[in-house]
Amino acid sequence: MARPADLGGLSPIRRSPLYEEVAERLREFIDVQELRPGDRLMSERELAQRLGVSRTSVRQALTALRVGGLVEIRHGDGVYLLRSPEDVVPSLAEELLQSHAQLPAIMEVREALETQTARLAARRRSDADLDEMRLALREMATAIEEGEDGAEADQRFHGAITAASHNELLAGLMEQLADVIDQTRRASLSRPGRPPRSLKAHEQILQAIADHDEDGAARAMRDHLEVVADVAFVPRGETTEGGTG
Repeated sequence: MARPADLGGLSPIRRSPLYEEVAERLREFIDVQELRPGDRLMSERELAQRLGVSRTSVRQALTALRVGGLVEIRHGDGVYLLRSPEDVVPSLAEELLQSHAQLPAIMEVREALETQTARLAARRRSDADLDEMRLALREMATAIEEGEDGAEADQRFHGAITAASHNELLAGLMEQLADVIDQTRRASLSRPGRPPRSLKAHEQILQAIADHDEDGAARAMRDHLEVVADVAFVPRGETTEGGTG
């Protein structure tokens, strides 16, 4: 049976860059706890409290771990270690660095694909498609009001646009890129003032799609992704938490 880890081996993060501090603290935690594959890590909330960072920052680190095949995130249950402890910290640092280095390329791909999905959605969307987009934006607004970043609802909104394009090939490509796209989403939404700005951009995209305005939808999506893309050019050594919205 998997054994939950206690809180030993972690101390609050007080220096930057954030990702290097996360890797350092995780190394201490893993060494102290002698975690093994199958062990459960503490919750996202507990990690954020212990490390003294936002839940968004913790979520970014966990996303990198999951993409690297190091942990499994079981919704409603917890985060479980999949690989031996000695592999975790080097892989985490490598995944974070690689994901940062690849952000410009990822954003170029997002612009190419999502601008077209928005255009097709404006052409082909059904009333049910619009209902799904509106529901996602209501969920995002609620999350922001509660102090969260709204990343899950953001993902749902973009997914609804992809579905509304009614192009299975595009949907398949977006699914294959889901993990790396999620990294750019969470990096952007972690910046102060960004969630409400993103919500407003989503509303403009939705309006153009609802109006069957193909050019307007593509333009609104491109403008939105240009704002998201600025996280790709944060100089190394800075943290996205210190950026401007």
